[in-house]
Amino acid sequence: MPEGDSVYRATAELHAALAGRLLTAADLRVPAHATADLTGRQVLEVVPRGKHLLTRIEGGLTLHTHLRMDGRWAVYRTGERWHGGPAFQIRAVLGNEQHTAVGYRLPVVQLLRTAEEHRAVGHLGPDLLGPDWDAAEARRRLLADPDRPLGEALLDQHNLAGIGNVYANELCFLAGVTPWTPVGALPDLDRLLARAHQLLDANKLRHGHITTGDTRPGRQHWVYGRARRACNRCGTRLRGAPHAQDRPATWCPYCQRGPTP
Repeated sequence: MPEGDSVYRATAELHAALAGRLLTAADLRVPAHATADLTGRQVLEVVPRGKHLLTRIEGGLTLHTHLRMDGRWAVYRTGERWHGGPAFQIRAVLGNEQHTAVGYRLPVVQLLRTAEEHRAVGHLGPDLLGPDWDAAEARRRLLADPDRPLGEALLDQHNLAGIGNVYANELCFLAGVTPWTPVGALPDLDRLLARAHQLLDANKLRHGHITTGDTRPGRQHWVYGRARRACNRCGTRLRGAPHAQDRPATWCPYCQRGPTP
């Protein structure tokens, strides 16, 4: 599942291509909305909410999509050949005279009233990249279950929206604790939340989820995806194990303290 900064970047691309223009093509290739006709309506804006994309359309409608693991939106110049995947993988098409956005392998394609967006995203916690980011509320939600493992709690979008497994691993390293450390045992939760906001904000318009400040291949992350390699900080061999619904966790046994599997 993509991180919140990846969704933010995809949303920004869609907004630039679609917002303020009339739809000349609109095709939702899912049974529930196969007959919906959006042509002739103006796209008002495309905004992110955590890992969800909300395309707001004239007439009080919102197209809600989610990428999960394999979905993606690709933007082409209208008339350009689409090359993001075979036609049977296309779930949504939104086009105007200049650009066409094609949604591939989208597991969620939902057309709803804009006034009812809460049905799709109302369960989410504070959005790390939202204009109303509320660290105090995120802290309150996390501490509501102080015995829950930190890595798992960070991935729960009910607590705060936008963190995926890359940042869950990296934030645990930067906090000096393992992903299995109880939330309530974290020495400084406020500092971790501030760092989470800082990292996603720094990466929202670039690729790579860079957490070390080093853009060189193999140096972009402290621990994520680096199991059995040397820690970039101390040189100790990193360890790996599943956590939080069998997602991969990687940690440094020297730099990070706390319980392990």
